[in-house]
Amino acid sequence: MADFRAANRLKERLSKQLLKQPGIHGVGVGYRHPGKPGRGAAVIVYTGAFSNTSKNKQNRKSRKPSHTIRYNGKKVTVPIRYVHAKRFRMHSSGAPFQRRIRPVIAGFSVGTELDSGTAGLIVTDKKGSLYILSNNHVLNRDNTAGFSETLQPGGADGGTIKRDKIGRLYRFVKLSSKRPNYLDAALSVPIRRSLLSPRYAKFGVLPGSVTSYKVGDRFKKIGRTTGLVYGTVESINTDVNVSYDGFGGLDVVPFKNQSIIRGSKPVSLAGDSGSVWLTRKNNYAAAVNFAGAEDGLLSISFPVDRALRKFGVQVARPGRKCPGRRKRCSLKPHYLKPLTAKQQTRIRVLKAHKL
Repeated sequence: MADFRAANRLKERLSKQLLKQPGIHGVGVGYRHPGKPGRGAAVIVYTGAFSNTSKNKQNRKSRKPSHTIRYNGKKVTVPIRYVHAKRFRMHSSGAPFQRRIRPVIAGFSVGTELDSGTAGLIVTDKKGSLYILSNNHVLNRDNTAGFSETLQPGGADGGTIKRDKIGRLYRFVKLSSKRPNYLDAALSVPIRRSLLSPRYAKFGVLPGSVTSYKVGDRFKKIGRTTGLVYGTVESINTDVNVSYDGFGGLDVVPFKNQSIIRGSKPVSLAGDSGSVWLTRKNNYAAAVNFAGAEDGLLSISFPVDRALRKFGVQVARPGRKCPGRRKRCSLKPHYLKPLTAKQQTRIRVLKAHKL
């Protein structure tokens, strides 16, 4: 039975080459049998190269079901599980969360005059200032440090600069098509503090955030398009290629160490970008959705702690200096692993400026 350490080792070995192959969208680590965790770990390959009806037949004939590697001085056989998935793409622009709301809370439409995504969280810094946390491609017009107004609702929902401007792009992580990316994130600063309220739609004030999570964890979230949905972490430490459809001149953008969260119905559709997954119990912020499979059944997300740390903010709660707590989680192999010091240095936070 393969453990997660061996599976992660194999994923790192195979990912770069597999992602160069047409039809393969992601390579991660999850359970060999989702309904039977005791059967151990497997490398998960997300591919649209075969249809649902022919999947099992092709697996038997042309797909290698396992791979043997040397780990800790021993030969370890790691299963490889192929999961059918349509192309991954970012998901900005009929739900009640597309309407205008004041003050703005997490879960509602937000964006530029060009498009709409979702206000993921209301966060705060050490000074007690409030910000909206969402995706770069939701709060930024074109992946540059130029001035971008923030509208609520976003432009895809009828928002206009004259009537619905609530703030502007403040800080963001620039996306690249030439090097690995670890998050798609940005902050918006409001015109005035009273425009934001530290609450999450339907669930109210959040207690804080978790530092990590594991395969099999059950989450929930509210997005501008899909509303309230539920999902389960299917794989972690997943490397994916995501289509950005020309945003900021980007086509396919590579990401490392992401999470795939699966729903029984669509959980990530156009306009859900930036929405934040919460733990099923206790409502801790866990992961930020930024893309998904074209049919919406898979959400591609990164741990919210990654963005909170880079921006130096925490989940906001009522009061000037009352941030939510950071709930530390296990670092066992079946949990999402933290970025290395080298990977952290590759994430550059830029400050937006007025042209």
